[in-house]
Amino acid sequence: MNTQSTYGARDTYLKSQYDHVLRNTLVAEKICDVNREDTKRIQNPYGSAVDATIQAVAGTYSVSAWTVTDDALTVTDEVIYSEHIFAHEEYFARFDIAMSRIDEMLYGVAHGIDQYVLNSLVEDATGAYATPSGGFTDETNINTIFANLISKVSGYSETYKGLYVVIENTDLVGLVEAGATNGFSFADATLKNGFMGTWMGVDIHVVRSGTFQDATLGTRTFTNENNRVFGVKGVSTYASPRGVQYEEKAVSGKTGKEIVVFQLVGFKLWSQKTDLTVDITLTA
Repeated sequence: MNTQSTYGARDTYLKSQYDHVLRNTLVAEKICDVNREDTKRIQNPYGSAVDATIQAVAGTYSVSAWTVTDDALTVTDEVIYSEHIFAHEEYFARFDIAMSRIDEMLYGVAHGIDQYVLNSLVEDATGAYATPSGGFTDETNINTIFANLISKVSGYSETYKGLYVVIENTDLVGLVEAGATNGFSFADATLKNGFMGTWMGVDIHVVRSGTFQDATLGTRTFTNENNRVFGVKGVSTYASPRGVQYEEKAVSGKTGKEIVVFQLVGFKLWSQKTDLTVDITLTA
C-alpha cells in the first residue's frame, strides 16, 4: 500500500474516477458555469440598464448618468469527508479497500456540492411559481406547469443557452404518466424507452429525494423542502478552486493511511440575472 508504484497507480485511478464522477452525477455542472481558478473572489461588475428613448426626429438628446454596481462571488464553504483505513484492513481484504472507499467518498462529496448549489439557486431566485395542487406528481398538471414556467423567462435573449428544471425522484410519477399519454411519437417513445428527460424543450434533471432541504449547509441556511428550481442555464456560477482535492497521509500512532476528499465551493446567482431563475413551490 505504501510503495511508490502503488501511489502512482492510485493517483492515476483517482484522476480518472473524479473526472468521471463529476461529469455524470453533478447537476450543478450542467446548469451553472463552473470556475476552478485559484481565486477566492470572482468579480462581476455591471453597469446600469440602458433605457433608450423613442422620439420624433429632433437630433437632440439628454445624457443619462451611468453607474456601475460591483457584484462578486466569494468562496466561503467546503464539502469534505475523511476516513482512516488501518493497515490490517487493507492487507486482509481481497480488493483494494482504499480505492473502493475513494469512489464512495467522491460520490459523497459530489452529492454535497449538488445540495449546496441547488439549494442556493432556489434561495437566491427572484422568479417565483406555485404549482397547481398535486405538483409534478399529478399528470394533468404537467403541461400547465411547464407552460407557466417557460413564460416566466421567455423574451430574454439568454434563453438561447437552454432551459432546465430540477425535481426530485418522487416528483417523477406525473411526468412519466403524462409522457406516455401525450401526443403520439412522444408517447410511443416514452412507453418504449421510459422517461425522456425533456418536456417542451426544457431539460429535466432528477435528483434524489431530500436534496432540497430545510437545513444549514456551510454558511447558508435554506428553507427549500417543498421547493424545486427552474431557469435558464449558465446565469449562475459555482466556484471550486482546483476542483476536487485528495490527500492520503500517515497518522502518528496508527497503521495504514488517513484519506481525505474535499472541495472548496462558492456560489453566485448573478444579481442582474436573478429573474431568470424560478423558485417553484409545490402545492399539496
